Amino acid sequence: MNNTIDLIKLHEGLKLEPYRCTAGKLTIGYGRNIEDNGITEAEAEFLLNTDIQNVRRELIDRLPWATGLDEVRWAVLVDMCFNLGWPRLSGFKKTLAYIKSGQYNDAALEMLDSKWANDVGRRALRLAEMMRTGEWPE
Repeated sequence: MNNTIDLIKLHEGLKLEPYRCTAGKLTIGYGRNIEDNGITEAEAEFLLNTDIQNVRRELIDRLPWATGLDEVRWAVLVDMCFNLGWPRLSGFKKTLAYIKSGQYNDAALEMLDSKWANDVGRRALRLAEMMRTGEWPE
């Protein structure tokens, strides 16, 4: 062992799921106390980009037809999957069927007729309008 990083890795160990350290603080990784220290904006951006890539891959695996969507409607699916997770998004069977068949107005209406829309409010309104029009919001 020849450097500080190796020493700390040895003592802390790597934990990829949050846990409570011996002091009772929420911790992750190599002993990162996220309860007191949080993360930096750069770290948040890195995590966001990683999470979005994971969501995109999952959507491509599960809905290969969706790669043929225009950029805006693809972004709507990515956003919804990011927010809901695949298991809950997959429950939007009518919405997904409408999107697949190019019936975007009906898809938007189905999106808004959901518990999710009530939970997220303006986000759902924005995404439904994007789905309906294929245009980015102003």
